[in-house]
Amino acid sequence: MGRLTVGMLSLAELFVSATVHLLFGFYIFSSAVASDLSQAVTDCFKPNTFNLVAKKEEGEREGKVAVLKGSPPPIVLVHGIFGFGKGRLGGLSYFAGAEKKDERVLVPDLGSLTSIHDRARELFYYLKGGQVDYGEEHSRIYGHSQFGKNYGQGHYPEWDEHHPIHFVGHSAGVQVVRVLQQMLADKAFSGYENISEDWVLSITSLSGALNGTTRTYYDGMQPEDGRSMKSISLLQLCRLGVIFYDWLNISWLKNYYNFGFDHFEMGWRKTGIAGLIDLLLGNTGPFASGDWILPDLTIQGSMKLNSSLQTFPNTFYFSYATKRTRKFMGLTLPSSVLGIHPMLFIRVLQMTQWRHPSNVPPPYKGYRDEDWEDNDGALNTISMTHPRLPIEHPSHFVMDDSECQPLQPGIWYYKIIEADHILFIVNRERAGVQFDLLYDGIFQRCRKHAFRTSPPILPNESCQ
Repeated sequence: MGRLTVGMLSLAELFVSATVHLLFGFYIFSSAVASDLSQAVTDCFKPNTFNLVAKKEEGEREGKVAVLKGSPPPIVLVHGIFGFGKGRLGGLSYFAGAEKKDERVLVPDLGSLTSIHDRARELFYYLKGGQVDYGEEHSRIYGHSQFGKNYGQGHYPEWDEHHPIHFVGHSAGVQVVRVLQQMLADKAFSGYENISEDWVLSITSLSGALNGTTRTYYDGMQPEDGRSMKSISLLQLCRLGVIFYDWLNISWLKNYYNFGFDHFEMGWRKTGIAGLIDLLLGNTGPFASGDWILPDLTIQGSMKLNSSLQTFPNTFYFSYATKRTRKFMGLTLPSSVLGIHPMLFIRVLQMTQWRHPSNVPPPYKGYRDEDWEDNDGALNTISMTHPRLPIEHPSHFVMDDSECQPLQPGIWYYKIIEADHILFIVNRERAGVQFDLLYDGIFQRCRKHAFRTSPPILPNESCQ
């Protein structure tokens, strides 16, 4: 009777979670469509001069422009899981328009569910240009095409040690940047002999998945290995939806939003009905091979990833860790009801109660459940401060930004702020004045405090 009750409660929780996530996804998609339709109708009644501007903006959304040259260094905003860059979902901005705060900002569109490795490869070619090469050995092991999209001349072809880049990564996006920097240090891009870690000037982590999250286990990853999925879970529903979406391969729909699995060639023309059955049964595809993002976000997957990643002495690092929990009579509880997005509230509560299964070895020596209780609904706060597993990297806790000026490279400065995981993305109005304070601080740090020789001269600004 007890097991039956637990099973019924689990199914009820799954139904509620799936419904909330589906409604939020529909809200985002419909908002983007409504915005585009409104813009199209408005453009019809505008004079030709305004239509020229509209066409320019449309071209930018399709990735036809935004090729940067010269200085100061561009700031590249890298989205997280289920995210999107400029050119997807019409005119909707993943970073809620933060990219408009500086003239030299790029917002790449990377695979929203593809692995950290694959996204890092895509990011390199998005910036430098050429056809994405996922690596011969990696592609063979995980069963997908070695080559992907061709970015032509790239969005910052001048990128090198003398023209480095500032990166800002939200959620899983920061791990993409860290893996990219390690690939540069390891000279892992064929045909590029002079690349180095110094191509990255600074990395800012915004609610960054630096050490994994216990949420992955609630969503459906097995805590035993951090790679396989539970048979009944939110992730299984997600897997089925993605498979059908990619198999149907409706071009206009995938141009609007793409999960990023084109290099797995899952479309019906390539696989047929038999291929669809294989995908659904888990015999082929990214979910069968494990070459997708969720295994990289478990504690075990993050530790494996981090074991080969370094904090480099010539790069500046800053991290904003978020939390929506507080202590009350010895318990960790959500700090707000109205202040937490409805999609995240259940997970905030669940993550405060996470207990690693007693019959499963802990993920690392010294693991304690209570260390992982504070969270923002998607990631644990302990995971967002700085890389700490399996080896802790140099770090410095910051109460006020003035404490870390001048910035020292090779150290993870981190700050803990009261916010849920999506407060600073998609919907600018939710964060209010906090939105401007946060992004203005990030961009000002990139422009005025993170440099190796002398501060760059900003556009429309003379030397002081």
